[in-house]
Amino acid sequence: MSVRSFATTISRSQDRLIPLLLLPVALIALGPILRLLAEGFGFGQGLTLSHATEVLGRDSTRIALGHSLLTAGAGTVISVLIGAAFAFVVALTDIRAKAALVFCLMIPMMIPPQITALAWMQVTGPSSVLLKTLGLAPPLGSPQPLYSSGGIALLLGLQHASIVFLTLRAGLRLIPADLVEAARISGARGPRVWAQVVLPLSLPSLAAGAAMTFVTALGNFGIPAMLGIPARYSTLPTLIYQRLVSMGPSVLPEVAVLALLIGTVAILGVLANRLLLRRRAYGLVGLSGRPLSLSLGRARLPVEIGFWLFLAAILVVPLAALLATSVIPAYGVPLSLSNATLHAWHEVLFRQPVTLRAYGNSLLLATAAAVILMAVAVPLAWVIARRPSWGTRVIDTLVDLPYALPGVVLAIACILSFLRLPFTQVTLYGTLTIILLAYLSRFLVVMLRPVQAAVGQLDPAMEEAAAAAGARLGRRLRTIVLPLAAPAAAAGAILVFLTAVNELTVSALLWAAGTETLGVVIFSLEDSGDTVMAAALASSIVGLIVLLMGMVQLAAPRLPKGCVPWLD
Repeated sequence: MSVRSFATTISRSQDRLIPLLLLPVALIALGPILRLLAEGFGFGQGLTLSHATEVLGRDSTRIALGHSLLTAGAGTVISVLIGAAFAFVVALTDIRAKAALVFCLMIPMMIPPQITALAWMQVTGPSSVLLKTLGLAPPLGSPQPLYSSGGIALLLGLQHASIVFLTLRAGLRLIPADLVEAARISGARGPRVWAQVVLPLSLPSLAAGAAMTFVTALGNFGIPAMLGIPARYSTLPTLIYQRLVSMGPSVLPEVAVLALLIGTVAILGVLANRLLLRRRAYGLVGLSGRPLSLSLGRARLPVEIGFWLFLAAILVVPLAALLATSVIPAYGVPLSLSNATLHAWHEVLFRQPVTLRAYGNSLLLATAAAVILMAVAVPLAWVIARRPSWGTRVIDTLVDLPYALPGVVLAIACILSFLRLPFTQVTLYGTLTIILLAYLSRFLVVMLRPVQAAVGQLDPAMEEAAAAAGARLGRRLRTIVLPLAAPAAAAGAILVFLTAVNELTVSALLWAAGTETLGVVIFSLEDSGDTVMAAALASSIVGLIVLLMGMVQLAAPRLPKGCVPWLD
């Protein structure tokens, strides 16, 4: 018997261990969604659509759906304009400092949406500390311009422009220089080359990025909650939140229908995204792999100045306004050297029990989610790569679902699933455990994809040799796969931590007294009028995020290609 066949025989004998890994992953990825479907369609009352028809027929539902589609659609247009402009210039031209530009463009996406809304609220309106300090504040009593559909759409567009950028840049890098050279030989010049060659080939990637952005904006809770609730402008996520907070678990059947409504629209967007991504490489087969690179010539410096000024306007200005608000003695007071104080920072970080508890809860949940998912992702990625079957293909697809669906849909699904555990009287609702389970379901794909990229690059010969020498599956994973996949797993863990530590959409519906997270506390502080404290807490979180992103950026040269999403 050859070494390869012997190793294969040993490996196949251990395949009975694979279901022990796949079954829990399938349950956590699909179980809550199935429970939501059962509740929405009245499975316990004989599978009826009467309740769903009643909820969908209400004026409040139609109004919230219209508002959601309007703000998500307008926000997507803004994201496409911003993301496409950056993608075309960064991917196709000789602009300088590309890494720094991309890093700064990614920061708004990493900052929680409620902090984005809070920061921009400090830039506009009559109570803006920044405008008061500069003597530009409108008179007291003037409306806050962001409390509107336009304000919500603007911030949704800024928040999610990076999604369009990342998707479109990946497609643009597939366009070989041969096509442009052929067009130039045929007499095409300047805008004609871009309009007739580059743009048509990039449309599938651009449309795919727009679909992803629309789905993400549709389920965004932080921005519509911060800007829409004060203006009585409801979207589907905020309608679900308000109904659940005011009525409690008694309205779960109703909010389940609303969650399914969001999920249906989101799934249509995901399907459109997958369809368009399949067509991304159309027309490029057999051409040279040399990427397209265009010279900006004399326009390079003005383009660079314009891009950096734009980043300063959407990043530096709102964060500076947020920081200024955090160091004033009382909200609405102009900032000066004589009254600047760190009292709010000291109160938030060292004295307030609720904020200290929220920091502890968020750090604990984010760390636990990162560690657990890292332990699951390495063997799961190995199984998907080395034991392809219909089961592994289904799992590989399922893990995308909880992340693709809006967070509010997953939160309602988790409440329904864990409000009372089957065959017991135990409830997880209002505990940290239910939030952790929701995080595990939502962020599994964030951890899995970088690890899959690393495992896919490993030569199976090393594992086969170890199997031939008698090493069992667990030892091979521990001594061969894990060390080689560790850098990618670490990058995935940091991405999970960054995403989970400031999560709001899921935790806003799952928290209870004692289980507050940072996103919930910021929203609560601003909602109760304690804006200075909210600004101090938000500023500290932004600092933490930028620090962690910087660590990932510095470690990127030692990580497998594709582990850090904002790098080539």
